[in-house]
Amino acid sequence: MSDIQIVGAPAGVEGSGFFATSLDKAVGLARANSLWPLPFATSCCGIEFMATMASHYDLSRFGAERLSFSPRQADLLMVMGTIAKKMGPVLRQVYLQMAEPRWVMAVGACASSGGIFDSYSVLQGIDEIIPVDVYVPGCPPRPEAIIDGFMCIQELVKTESTRRRNEPQYQKLLASYGIQ
Repeated sequence: MSDIQIVGAPAGVEGSGFFATSLDKAVGLARANSLWPLPFATSCCGIEFMATMASHYDLSRFGAERLSFSPRQADLLMVMGTIAKKMGPVLRQVYLQMAEPRWVMAVGACASSGGIFDSYSVLQGIDEIIPVDVYVPGCPPRPEAIIDGFMCIQELVKTESTRRRNEPQYQKLLASYGIQ
């Protein structure tokens, strides 16, 4: 048997095949299009999320077909609505139960900054207790805005290195939240 020669192939492309991309890019593409979101909805933003998942907007066409209601099986935490200070430790525990890599999306003004509830009993943004990757503005945000935020998460997942979560900067960020 002789070596296979590809007719018309560019120089340097001989043999049985070659990779056209790096492993990081292939893994990123696969992860970005198969996210399992965990909805943590407490008020009106949750209603908008229901509209986003319904047939008219259909978030499942972006790879989020399966909603996860177990933090151990989710990789995207979508926090929607007002978070009372008493609910803060519960939200933090849900975040800690998620396996790495994990991403967080704060949907709406209340999850991002406390919204109109400038009160002693309301958390003024979930970034006080857990790190947030994407903020979706609005009170409540329209389904198009939630989809845009989801696409931002997908771009982040697609482009980040598979080793980013082990880098010292990320570990330092987690330490600043008291997460080991």
